[in-house]
Amino acid sequence: MPRLRAANLACRRGSRLLFEHLQFAIAPGQLAWVRGRNGRGKTSLLRIAAGLAPPESGRLERDESASVFIGHANGLKDELSAHESLSFLLRLHGRRASGEGVDAALRRLGLFERRHAPVRTLSQGQRRRVALARLAVEDTASLWILDEPFDALDAEGAECLHALLREHLQRGGSVLLSSHVPVPAAFEIDLDR
Repeated sequence: MPRLRAANLACRRGSRLLFEHLQFAIAPGQLAWVRGRNGRGKTSLLRIAAGLAPPESGRLERDESASVFIGHANGLKDELSAHESLSFLLRLHGRRASGEGVDAALRRLGLFERRHAPVRTLSQGQRRRVALARLAVEDTASLWILDEPFDALDAEGAECLHALLREHLQRGGSVLLSSHVPVPAAFEIDLDR
């Protein structure tokens, strides 16, 4: 049973038809890489998949498992510390994590030493790591929907994200992500076709 299936999906923004007749299915343990030029509808597709926007036409079916959506914007509060921001995001999305769990996630992403620093003092790459630390807390075989997760990451951050993705797929999780860099072990959904 696919975790996510699109049938004849179309998306329109204003008068522009971004894509149509899109078909794909993502099974447990699979990673789908959405690629295409800027403005082709990658973010729009991810928002539709997350249930945040309706399609122009077609059908999108999701199984009953929980999902995690991390958009291109990090969703962090500048006045909170990295620890407080991650705790807030987890609570906002109904996830439970102890202070130790939040610290462990920040340590995994290389930000433990900056856990008390206000988000406004972090670099763009460090902010991205705080947002992605949500993934280090997840332990269920759910669907992850990630919009440009490698954006602003250095090589170490990218390797950490690759490790999180591999672990998630190994436990039977699924991933739908957009990226301008190639993603190993993924099947492609190419919006330029």
